[in-house]
Amino acid sequence: MEQPLNYIYQKIETLSPMHSKKLKKNIAFFDERYYEQANSFFARYINILHHDHKTLDYSIDCYLRMIADVNSETVEFLRTGKYTSSTFAEVNQRVYARPETMEYYMHGLIMSQFLWKHHYQMLQYFTDTLPQYIKATKSYLEVGVGHGLYLSKALEILNDNTTLTAVDISETSITLAKNFIKDSRINYNLKDIFEFNNRKKYDFITLGEVLEHVEDPLKLLQKLKTLLSDEGILFFTTPTNAPAIDHIYLFNTVGEIQDIIKAAGFEIETERSLLSEEVSPERAAKLKIAILYGAFLKKSKAS
Repeated sequence: MEQPLNYIYQKIETLSPMHSKKLKKNIAFFDERYYEQANSFFARYINILHHDHKTLDYSIDCYLRMIADVNSETVEFLRTGKYTSSTFAEVNQRVYARPETMEYYMHGLIMSQFLWKHHYQMLQYFTDTLPQYIKATKSYLEVGVGHGLYLSKALEILNDNTTLTAVDISETSITLAKNFIKDSRINYNLKDIFEFNNRKKYDFITLGEVLEHVEDPLKLLQKLKTLLSDEGILFFTTPTNAPAIDHIYLFNTVGEIQDIIKAAGFEIETERSLLSEEVSPERAAKLKIAILYGAFLKKSKAS
């Protein structure tokens, strides 16, 4: 069988030549590790699709639907300087409460993990750094499990005796993650994190691209701080200037994200800022090009 990644690129080139040109710009930056991981991931993902009587073509269509949404949202964002939704109630009605929308959106996001360079680079940042915290991590919590890729990587990297807990407000996301991971060691919770009153403290918490989905990101970080052990680590990612159908909170700059980190009582151990386009930082700021920011945080000594 043809390698999944080659098939995906060729299919997108047929269905959307313009978007294909954009994707091909990434290829020069990818190494053998990327192709090995991407093809391994998509081979696993295809088996899940087949189990649900779906094909890779279905997911490619989902991805292109998501791209159409992003393009539409971007036009409005550049015109108004704002995201089209500003409250959870709006995005819940538009996205989360609509299973058919969540279905194509989640499958589209899965595809983007290995088609968008900055998404892939952030995943590598996570998987390359997490091993430093293996010994200190007896309990792991992931908030906003999404498609389950980060959770699956944590499962691979952390010790077998580490307890893993996942919290997500979307039943679609949890179902997708369960199908992707298929491991009974994970305790899934279909719940709003603000209603998750577990008295347990976690040694490591992951929050992947969630802050932009809430009305008050500072409040969310403060909530996670109460769930984190004193010497624990919080890994989180969030973008600047990234219009999407379910994005609420707009970070205009990385500096705004860093300000919220400090206000929530955290210190930065390491951080990454990844541009979504191959342009200079100055041009990115002028054109409002999205930056994906990620950081490993610890509780501030002063807090």
